[in-house]
Amino acid sequence: MAVIEGEDIFVASDDVFRGVAVDPAGLVEGPEAFGARLARSLATWKGREYRLVWLEVPIARADLIPVAVAQGFIFHHCEPSRITLTCQLVAGVTVPLPATHYIGAGGLVLNSRGELLVVVEKVHRHRQPNYYKLPGGALLPGEHLVDGVLREVREETGIETRFVELVGFRHWHGYRFGKSDIYFICRLDPLTEEIRVQESEIEMCMWMPLGDYLAAESVGIFNKRMVSTALGGTGLRRGWFEGYGAPETHEIFLVPGGDDER
Repeated sequence: MAVIEGEDIFVASDDVFRGVAVDPAGLVEGPEAFGARLARSLATWKGREYRLVWLEVPIARADLIPVAVAQGFIFHHCEPSRITLTCQLVAGVTVPLPATHYIGAGGLVLNSRGELLVVVEKVHRHRQPNYYKLPGGALLPGEHLVDGVLREVREETGIETRFVELVGFRHWHGYRFGKSDIYFICRLDPLTEEIRVQESEIEMCMWMPLGDYLAAESVGIFNKRMVSTALGGTGLRRGWFEGYGAPETHEIFLVPGGDDER
């Protein structure tokens, strides 16, 4: 990635799609000086046939946002400490979408006595007092699916587990803040069985006989079907392809029996 410099314009770097990203470390001027330099920068980059500008503004420099908007920038995505804006230098240029989905995982933990690990969340205790669900929750940024589901089960129930297979997932539109949601169900084996409830979020946690869970009217059909599917042992196993990415940044799940299963 080349660094773009020039007289009295912002330092920036280019990308393979002929876009240019402003170095946020250079946003040290007041709104008036910032606006003048931004105008010169936009004219220069457009003359060099760049197509799109990315501008990241830290929350401490929020006073610069109206200035950028006045010169054609629009919001793209926001994080707690910064907002990213874009400006099209060529009309109709393709702009990559911001993140559109939440990702979560639930742990289907079945012990040797045929009991399923279930929780009742405090958020449901009044309108659905016996809403037994699988422990789980949202993945953290940069967290692998397997690591996330093991962590969530451990945090909510105190149970240590081992990943076995990916049973299935649900894709749902119209979730929180208008985003979509993907929720994975993972079969886990318990390594411990002593429950330690996360009191801040969980009203109740227990080992429930599998038959009672499948017969409970308060249990949703999706969870029941996932449990029934898991009993067949036909899920995807965690695997790896040598030469593809790195285990620190990539996860692969495969049909059981392949040479790349691990």
